[in-house]
Amino acid sequence: MKTVAFFNNKGGVGKTSLVYHLAWMFAEHGVKTLAVDLDPQANLTAMFLTESRLELLWPDGDHPDTIYGAINPILRGTGDINTPHIEQINMNLGLLPGDLGLSRFEDKLSEAWPKCHNKDESAFRTMTAFHRLIQSSQDFKADIALIDVGPNLGAINRSALIASDQVCLPLAPDLFSIQGMKNLGPTLRDWRVVWSDLTKKAPQGLSMPKGTMNPIGYVVMQHGSLDNRPVKAYKRWMDRIPSTYRSSVLDEPDAAPPTIATDPRCLSLLKHYRSLMPMAMEARKPIFFLKSADGAIGAHIEAVRNCYDDFQDLAKKIADHAGVVFN
Repeated sequence: MKTVAFFNNKGGVGKTSLVYHLAWMFAEHGVKTLAVDLDPQANLTAMFLTESRLELLWPDGDHPDTIYGAINPILRGTGDINTPHIEQINMNLGLLPGDLGLSRFEDKLSEAWPKCHNKDESAFRTMTAFHRLIQSSQDFKADIALIDVGPNLGAINRSALIASDQVCLPLAPDLFSIQGMKNLGPTLRDWRVVWSDLTKKAPQGLSMPKGTMNPIGYVVMQHGSLDNRPVKAYKRWMDRIPSTYRSSVLDEPDAAPPTIATDPRCLSLLKHYRSLMPMAMEARKPIFFLKSADGAIGAHIEAVRNCYDDFQDLAKKIADHAGVVFN
């Protein structure tokens, strides 16, 4: 199973919606997909599940069927991870449910990172908890795991990224995403180098992630367009994305960059589907599955088709990077 994290330390770019739609598109094409909600906000879980189901997952007291319940023994210092519960959305799509309680794991992970340098086995068990939870979900037999993480460079995200084979960056065409890449790139390289050194000190027999965190490209979210061209307000920032991604994220020489339209690292330019997103949330389905009965009539019908084509193309590119068959 390949693991792909979707990460930007700038929030509000549509990252969770991207993961949600990609998970459905992979499942639509017969790829067994595990959506993993490692954002303590748990918005991905809320998109997949009804409020009544969320009430059952998040009762008063312990939450045994969420990611928090799975790591709770480590958090309390009473044992190792529990077998994770997979919420089956359909035959090809499963969800490892998120939990607002996951934020309590931040301090534990912060303490574990330096202790790994001292070959502390409990610290390694803490640092690898997310990796081992995802891998122990193999009863679902997923081909790919799509990991949603929060918009920060904290300890939870460090552990989540270490558990990821690849990283995709959702970006908005604005100054904040440009600055975010400048922070993110060096941080990923630092985490990769340190984890590579720490794995040499790990206890025998413990499943260890490689921590490759290989950047596979970026997706520009919610750009405005006029006659299929970005509007002027966004264009100045979009023009800077290829060179910033190349220099900050890939640490490559600052050669003459391609335009965003020709940049092979640009996986997709996704439009803002405006009124279709609230409609999709009301219908509890992806935009590209909306029907006339859901209110998708007139011009909406063409937008729904375009959305399907956009996400199908993007999912195919991510599958190719991950080495996953996408029919």
